[in-house]
Amino acid sequence: MMKAFIVEDEPLARDELKYLLKRSRQVEIVGEAEGIEDAMKDISRLKPELVFLDIELAEGNGLHLAKQLAELDPAPSLIFATAYDEFALQAFELYAFDYLLKPFNEKRIRQTLEKLMKQRQIGEEESRSAAPPASRTAVEQTGKLPVVVDDRIVLIDRDNILFIGLMDGKTIIKTEENEYKIGDPLIVLEKKLDKRSFLRVHRGFIVNVIHISEIQPWFNSTYNLIMSDGSNIPVSRTYVKELKQLIGF
Repeated sequence: MMKAFIVEDEPLARDELKYLLKRSRQVEIVGEAEGIEDAMKDISRLKPELVFLDIELAEGNGLHLAKQLAELDPAPSLIFATAYDEFALQAFELYAFDYLLKPFNEKRIRQTLEKLMKQRQIGEEESRSAAPPASRTAVEQTGKLPVVVDDRIVLIDRDNILFIGLMDGKTIIKTEENEYKIGDPLIVLEKKLDKRSFLRVHRGFIVNVIHISEIQPWFNSTYNLIMSDGSNIPVSRTYVKELKQLIGF
């Protein structure tokens, strides 16, 4: 059972969400908050696995809280709750796992929880098993990363990969020309890639260092990476030291 925290300033909406989550029998609600300050303090202490976060809060914007939560170690999975479709894109740009529209739909909540549990199970299974040496050697020797896309095996030129990230429960490989959505967890791809060129900079991102155009300081001694295509990739505190060592600054 996953531990969940709710950030919602509307009592009726909060009670409805709690009721539907309890009915799912897939999560344990370990805490709740109405404002950003209390939420950040309690989430840092309780370390829930997922956070249901309202975007429009009376005491601030939930998107700002999401940026802070993304820097926690371990960072919780974020599921935004909003009454407005237009916030969905911003939510995914902040690396949310999913978003729910108000009024809440019980079936939609169950789908989100099942998808999250499946992804976590896959990640745990992969982390227990080491990647075969042949897989690593093949990528290093051929310069190609094989991935399954729509039942086809696509060989992606390693040097053309800008970054690999998580979005809406899917792994995205962004190259100079294309974007591929695949089912492999990040941990599987990370083991296949050359650590001299590819670096994990966030729980949801691996970057190709040759495509980093600019490194911008961010809050709490973290950084943002500007990639060659203009993409903005966060660096969490956990990976700052490795980034500095690899880049040499």
